[in-house]
Amino acid sequence: MEPATELVRRTEINSGKYRYVLTLNSEDFSELYPGMIRYILTVTEGERLISVFRTNSFEYSPLVPLTAENVAKHRADEWEREIRNNPMDFILNNRQEFLKRPASPPVDLVVVQGSPRAQGNCSILAGWAVEAAHELGMQAEVIYPHDMEIRCCIGCYQCYNTGSCVFNDDMGRVIDAIRCATLLVVCSPVYTNTVPGGLKLIIDRCQAYHAERVLFGGRTGQQGLIFSVAGRNGKENFTCVTRVVSAFLRNLGIMPVGEILIDRIDAIRDIRTISGLQQNVQEKVKQYLAIKK
Repeated sequence: MEPATELVRRTEINSGKYRYVLTLNSEDFSELYPGMIRYILTVTEGERLISVFRTNSFEYSPLVPLTAENVAKHRADEWEREIRNNPMDFILNNRQEFLKRPASPPVDLVVVQGSPRAQGNCSILAGWAVEAAHELGMQAEVIYPHDMEIRCCIGCYQCYNTGSCVFNDDMGRVIDAIRCATLLVVCSPVYTNTVPGGLKLIIDRCQAYHAERVLFGGRTGQQGLIFSVAGRNGKENFTCVTRVVSAFLRNLGIMPVGEILIDRIDAIRDIRTISGLQQNVQEKVKQYLAIKK
């Protein structure tokens, strides 16, 4: 999306042979979230970008006596004073490295194994999916949320300033894998009418990847499959999981293209005893991986 941009302030500061330009712009992201405005404050010297500050209106909770506009303008006033008083100190204190995100190697299949139960039925499903990819000569990676250090999303909305999360944990590896996957398979048991906690952490924290895509664009044509098991009898037991995971996929621009839902697990116990299931799972994985070929 291309937000409407409005110039809020532009100040030129001459200091000897150098001319610094302080610019504050606002961007209207109301098409994304009603009323979201992002402010971007920059300081440049010629073609050189010295410093950037970003904030948005959704960062500030109802009990916080601040607004994004006031914070951005206050920061602009501070920077102007600092540059006028001692521009070299400002440059030294605000020097930033504007790094590009390193390119991640492409992965044909990424499986998010959302069950915390080791060697359970979701692990079997994940293993079948990986085997299918390998049989096609393709790469596969399995993500185990419950073995990773992933903090919960705190709803700070700061990812919509930069396209990345404020937390530096294992979630970065997850996003790197999802970004590069041709096919994403999510395996999940039904836990109390939803997905397990570890998988929900990934779903919520992928909001940072959604922000990245909003700000910088992203890959198209990715597809997703949902594999799920439930202890009770009846396909209605999966409604919670399929709704949550489908919404997760679509939020990241990934098209949900199929489901395999296995009920009565309390009675069946081991999905390997279900005739034809392994073939069905692997044929579905191969079907969507083969599109790449």
